[in-house]
Amino acid sequence: MSATSVRIAAVQHAPAFLDRDASVGKACELIGKASALGAKLVVFPEAFIPGYPDWVWVVPAARKPLLDAMYTELLENAVTIPSHATDQLGRAAKAEGVHVAIGVNERNSEASGASLFNTLLYIDSRGEIMGKHRKLMPTSAERLVWAQGDGSTLDAYETPFGKLGGLLCWENYMPLARYAVYAAGVHVHVAPTWDSSSAWLTAMRHIAREGGMFVVGCSMAMRMDDVPDRYEFKKLYPEGREWINKGNSIIVDPKGQVIAGPAEAEHTILVADADPALIPAAKRIFDVAGHYARPDVFRLAVNRRAHALVEDGAWKGSDEGPE
Repeated sequence: MSATSVRIAAVQHAPAFLDRDASVGKACELIGKASALGAKLVVFPEAFIPGYPDWVWVVPAARKPLLDAMYTELLENAVTIPSHATDQLGRAAKAEGVHVAIGVNERNSEASGASLFNTLLYIDSRGEIMGKHRKLMPTSAERLVWAQGDGSTLDAYETPFGKLGGLLCWENYMPLARYAVYAAGVHVHVAPTWDSSSAWLTAMRHIAREGGMFVVGCSMAMRMDDVPDRYEFKKLYPEGREWINKGNSIIVDPKGQVIAGPAEAEHTILVADADPALIPAAKRIFDVAGHYARPDVFRLAVNRRAHALVEDGAWKGSDEGPE
């Protein structure tokens, strides 16, 4: 691979909860702090702007007025891509000369503007949007908030430090989604998440070893105090709880060795140096999308076509569909 060594930062912080503008401002500040630590790739958690909708796990489905109010506020503070919010992030990335991967709640501005995607946004060191990935499969109660993405956003991006790609949270447990990443030749795999469990940490090591790549598992560390008291759902957590999520961000090398973290129950920025020479060394014996693949036995088909709600086309006749 023709890539240079890169210092990676995993930003384990909480946003300004359900406040898009303040969360963008905080992200820009944290980009500067990560850059000051020498980072050239700065990774943020899943749904960092304007926050992870953890209420879906604690609010009963029967409490419709509360769920309606929370969704409405989340939608009002969601991110349109591109927009003033992404421009601000781009200016911060350009000013610091860093690449950024950040989780956002994205409004479906191409259609109704009233649905949301859990999206991973990529910005390069010139401040330009490289692309985005919409989470393919929201997990369990997350389906009450986020729509499903499609294969059109399952991409990898060329950078000075190799190919950059990623999956969001439990997408990383989808074997075929992972294989699409491996087959794209990704060198640095970002895995923004809400999961802070020991099982997740094990998965990060497995994926790094399986794919022969650097893996950045970046989770949000959020205390009860990070959520304003005006939110009624706070009362539904167990009494005396301090942390809603403890983070446990981690950076792993291509041989499955932990090189930073895990960081538990703290707001911090993890940094680690990714040496590209470790990638071919890891793949010499086991290259899952290379000599260890068996395309004569197994094949993966990825539908990369966007699923547009409306397509323009001439009608052949009154009883037939569009051409």
